[in-house]
Formats: sequence, structure tokens, C-alpha cells
Amino acid sequence: MRSTTLGDLVDEAVPILHATAQADARREVEELAARVLGVEPAELDRERVLDGLAVRRLRDLVGRRADGVPLGHLTGRAVFAGLELVVGPGVFVPRVHSELVLAAGRETVAGIAGPTVVDLCAGSGAIGLAFAAGRPDAEVHAVEFDPVAVDFARRNAARRAALGDTAVTVHEGEATRAGALTGLDGRVDLVLANPPFMPDAAEVPDEFGRYQPRQAVFGGADGLRVVRQVVEAAAGLLRAGGVLVVEHGHLHGASVPALLRESGCFADVSCRPDHDGWPLYSAAVRTETGDRTS
Repeated sequence: MRSTTLGDLVDEAVPILHATAQADARREVEELAARVLGVEPAELDRERVLDGLAVRRLRDLVGRRADGVPLGHLTGRAVFAGLELVVGPGVFVPRVHSELVLAAGRETVAGIAGPTVVDLCAGSGAIGLAFAAGRPDAEVHAVEFDPVAVDFARRNAARRAALGDTAVTVHEGEATRAGALTGLDGRVDLVLANPPFMPDAAEVPDEFGRYQPRQAVFGGADGLRVVRQVVEAAAGLLRAGGVLVVEHGHLHGASVPALLRESGCFADVSCRPDHDGWPLYSAAVRTETGDRTS
């Protein structure tokens, strides 16, 4: 009887994930195999013969991924903007789309020495930590209300600090209380945010509807409940001329820019697309006038 090699299992699993719309199926299978074998994906050997336990474990993980369980929840890690982060059940796994939000934020403060930056709805801390990794002169704060996510964010912040990145201060609290939590009212240069923005009744893939934490995906009847809180918090945190960059997805390409304009606190409002041309995030500049939140 022919032995089962890693290459056999990878070739078996790739079509399974392709069939469930995983566009990067081979990479995902290799990530799962690396998890089972305790190696890095680059160290995988297709000719390695697997024992029965390893075969069963890999097939189980592939089946769970095909069912919609986020890859990061199965491997315990995610890579965002080149940073490896610890993730797991109960915390939102950052998406590559959000790297565009990060890039836009980096651009807005490229010419500012020692910028003060706040990451609202921080989840695992991905955006704030990735910003800090590229700007050692920055003062970065991450705000998250969910205690499970806060734990992941603090673990990731500790890991990155141990590797020499700029320390990120993680605060547990609601986005609307961010100013009170950090004592930064009116002096922040940049607010970045990836709040939940899907309407409660929206149909979404199982990965987001069943397995990602609901509070990180759905944002009320119209999807804008937390986005409104972010706009309010950012108005209080930002200095005049400071910038808010908030992710909101394709459903809110008109509604979020309208919220920003109607707040009376922002100018130069723009909505910008993702890699496929769909609305992804909006950016706006804090004006000199307009009421500050408390």
C-alpha cells in the first residue's frame, strides 16, 4: 500500500477549498499543513510521508476551513501588512482590504514628526500595531471594548514590543469613550478605524456570519451604529487638520461620507475603493470649527 505524502494531501485538499470559493486555496492548505506539522509553510516537504494522525488532523482542518471557519482561527495566526499576529476564536481576523486603510493613514501623516495615532475598534490590534511597526517615532493607542479581543491585542502588542517595535498602548473601552480613556482630546493627528459595518439582516458568508465574532461584523439595523460612534469619537480626539480614516465597505459609499459632512466637524471628505473598485473606506479632515465631543 502506497504511503500518503504531504503532496498527496495538498493536491487532494486544494480542490476542496477552491470549491468553497477560497481563491488562495493552495496557500491556505499549506498554512494548515504547517500548523499540523509544526513548521513554517516555507519548510514544507511534499515528499514527507505522514502518519495516520497527521492525515486525519489535516483533513479535519481542511473540512473546517471549507465550512467557513476563518483560517486564522485554525492556525492561531494571521499576517497583516507583513506582521504576524496571534488570533483565534472570539477575535476578528484582519482582512487584507484593511491594509488600504493603513496605507491611507500612513500617507496622511508621512510629513509629521512623532504623530499621535489612535486605532478605534482595534480588535486584535492589527492596524495600530502595523502602523507602529513602520513609524518608530509615533505614539499609538488602540481602543477595543470586547475583552476577548482586548486580550489578543495586548498579547500582540507585547510580542511586537519584544521584537523592538514602538509600544502600542491598548485601552479597553467603548469607541465613544476613547477620548476619556486616553486623555488625548484635541491633539491626535490620525484616527484609524475598522468598525463593524454590516446591517444586522445582511446575508454574509458563513466565515463572517457564523464564525467571526458577531459584534465585529454587524453594526445595527443600518450597519452604521458603531460608525456613528467612531465619527463622534474622532471629532473629539482629532486636532484641527487631523485626519480620520474609517473602513465601511461597499454598502456605505454614500452614507458614511454624508455622516461625516453632516457632523459639521469634517471637511475634505472622500470615499475610496478597494482593490476591486468597490467603496471601502472614507477619509476626512477635522475642521477648525465644529463642536467637540466630551
